[in-house]
Amino acid sequence: MQPVLKIDNLSVQLPKGADRQHAVENVRLEVLPREILCIVGESGSGKSVTGLSVMGLLPKGQLKPVSGKILLQDENLLEASEERLRDLRCTGMSMIFQEPMTALNPVMRCGDQIDEVLSTHTKLEQKERTQRIIRIMEEVRLPEPERLINAYPHQLSGGQRQRIMIAMALVLEPVLLIADEPTTALDVTTQSSILQLIRDIQHDHQTGVLFITHDFGVVAEIADRVAVMQWGKVVEFGEARQILSDPQHDYTRMLIGAVPSMKPGHREREESSQVVLNTEKLSKTYSERSLFRTTRTVYAAQQVDIELRRGETLGIVGESGSGKTTVARCIVRLIDPTSGEVFLDGNEIGQLRTGQLRPYRKRIQIIFQDPYRSLNPRRIVGDSIIEGATNYGISREDALKRAHSLMELVQLDPNSLDRFPHQFSGGQRQRICIARALTMEPEVLIADEAVSALDVSVQAQVLKLLDDVRRRFNLALLFITHDLRVAAQICDTVAVMSQSKVVEYGLTHDVFSNPRHEYTRSLLDAAPGKDWEFDLSLNTHG
Repeated sequence: MQPVLKIDNLSVQLPKGADRQHAVENVRLEVLPREILCIVGESGSGKSVTGLSVMGLLPKGQLKPVSGKILLQDENLLEASEERLRDLRCTGMSMIFQEPMTALNPVMRCGDQIDEVLSTHTKLEQKERTQRIIRIMEEVRLPEPERLINAYPHQLSGGQRQRIMIAMALVLEPVLLIADEPTTALDVTTQSSILQLIRDIQHDHQTGVLFITHDFGVVAEIADRVAVMQWGKVVEFGEARQILSDPQHDYTRMLIGAVPSMKPGHREREESSQVVLNTEKLSKTYSERSLFRTTRTVYAAQQVDIELRRGETLGIVGESGSGKTTVARCIVRLIDPTSGEVFLDGNEIGQLRTGQLRPYRKRIQIIFQDPYRSLNPRRIVGDSIIEGATNYGISREDALKRAHSLMELVQLDPNSLDRFPHQFSGGQRQRICIARALTMEPEVLIADEAVSALDVSVQAQVLKLLDDVRRRFNLALLFITHDLRVAAQICDTVAVMSQSKVVEYGLTHDVFSNPRHEYTRSLLDAAPGKDWEFDLSLNTHG
């Protein structure tokens, strides 16, 4: 069978002064019709550069192909003109990007963005184009296509925005689809439906798919073949089943060994431990007024009762919009609860005025999902770490001593305190945020999707660090996640939220092994690679 894509000895040069000479080096890959080839590896391994090279979208003056061939149905894309590449995009090859909100134009209606592809590459009349748009929206299973044609991206959910991107990519039925981490930021049920959609469309249209990911659960779910990349090179290539069951390269074994198991360890709860944090009937509602002065009530959290003991990790899991983050922000008082109570060591803080909260602020600290956005890019990380402590009266000298010891605790060089956030990797920035939270010596630590954007190996390291910190300081850890594998490994108890309510609550082992609520069962069923139990002993790095 003739491949739709063949990459032969591709090398892409990095600018002078980079940590290596090539972003990708001597890469050989091929994608067959109706095949899904997954490229897997950590950030910086060259996965996205490979995809962007195929599309001709490498940043000019920064990354330059210096050798090799990229053949799309025997046409060498590296020799094609800019005009020819524009003609091929969407007609011969298309790309789905990781974050649809940044890839879609926020001031254009969704239908117009799909129509832009058709009006650029076809001579169809407006009526025919509209019919084609509705048909492709139906194919990607968007509800009410006639209505969504006139919607703007911000009016859609994350999963719906990603489906609009897929519709744009597939409306002209290209032979090659490149999907660059298209499900990383999505919750498990949305992720599952997007993966099924890509698999169905790929089969129905005989499309070859180059799927870029760092998630081996996704690989187990959809891949026909797998290419493992490290430092710009393909270190292992073969059938998915063979690589997942018998990886040959140490790096592949390390990646697979870092995948959290879906089977929770049996972590007994210490009932005698002190209750540090609990909520009673915690609720948050918003009122939205339209142009016609009608009011709509949105229930972000309803009647939430949770209890967190010292030294324990409580997980809150659920889909996007289920109310997880709203509960966390009400607890830490970044937003005010509408009703209900929040108790910290028996003291009610949910209804306190802002001025009364100061003594309690340092006792609850929060780590956010994106460390780069939560660190000031213009301040050295040392100043960010000590800011809270100095605000509470600790001298700068003592705060810096504490920062030095905490940098060692989170396994970073204390001498790097004078660097800026952009000089660290994503995993290192998250460690800095952990150190900043611990500077306040809190009793409760809240981690809000703190590992969801990290590579699987870095994620494993940060999870181990959070668990070590919990044990060392006897902290109460509230862990918010949509990743059930992560929840299974780190949480003692788990609360499952759906449509702003807690629908199931109990020991993690009990909830995962015997889910009682239909929603919990649907979450567990949707987890990618749920039927493949990864061999954790493969992690040769310990």
